Amino acid sequence: MTEQLKSSSHGSTLILTLSNPDARNALGPGIYAAGIEALNIAADQREVLSVIITGEGPHFSAGGNLQRLLDNRSKPPEHQAASIDTFHAWIECLETFPKPVIAAVEGACAGAGFSLVLACDLVVASSDSVFSLAYSNVGLSPDGGASWQLARKVPRNLANQWLMLGERLNATTLHERGLINQVCPPGQALSQALALAEQLNARAGNVLSSIKELLAVAEAESLDTLLDAERDHLVRNLHHANGGIGIQAFLNKTPPHYTR
Repeated sequence: MTEQLKSSSHGSTLILTLSNPDARNALGPGIYAAGIEALNIAADQREVLSVIITGEGPHFSAGGNLQRLLDNRSKPPEHQAASIDTFHAWIECLETFPKPVIAAVEGACAGAGFSLVLACDLVVASSDSVFSLAYSNVGLSPDGGASWQLARKVPRNLANQWLMLGERLNATTLHERGLINQVCPPGQALSQALALAEQLNARAGNVLSSIKELLAVAEAESLDTLLDAERDHLVRNLHHANGGIGIQAFLNKTPPHYTR
């Protein structure tokens, strides 16, 4: 069965499901292209307030398809480079997507699958899920922004250990390191992610978009530049209809009902 990305909706949340169950949802160019298309469409859909990425069946994703990679050794290097460029375009789409993206992880999450999870805004994982950046185990180096993400989220020595040794990591370890937001019982990652999405969907979408944008540039900008950006975002959000709705609801001690 060829890999595909299934799309479904749950209220205001778009669910993207990695589907290649015979190969533990191994990723490939078809999924990358579909992911880019899905996010580009969802970005302009007012009814979509958040996105969840999950895997079909008992696993999230085993990463790249090793048989396909082996076959690509007989093709020009440009062939594999083009595939990686498409994957990286999807990663960049996740970074700039103006709405929250949650990863719901069960079972195995390895290689490019782990890189994909690291690119999401929030992560819910089952207590028995297993993570591994196992590139070095098969004589490869990382892709999908794994090195970029880890260099910003964990100490350098720990990033070296995880990438160089390709260690298997459990959900508790990653939760303690701040890479997972919620650990849940097995089989409940998607339902817990949907509950988290509902909390996000009740908030002002323009504000969540501002938070994503500010955090995305925070480490690369000087304090002066970031303070100016925070000022501009706050003024813009104050004068957005949702600014009035949120403040008035707080003063009235009533739940806010934001516009989309």
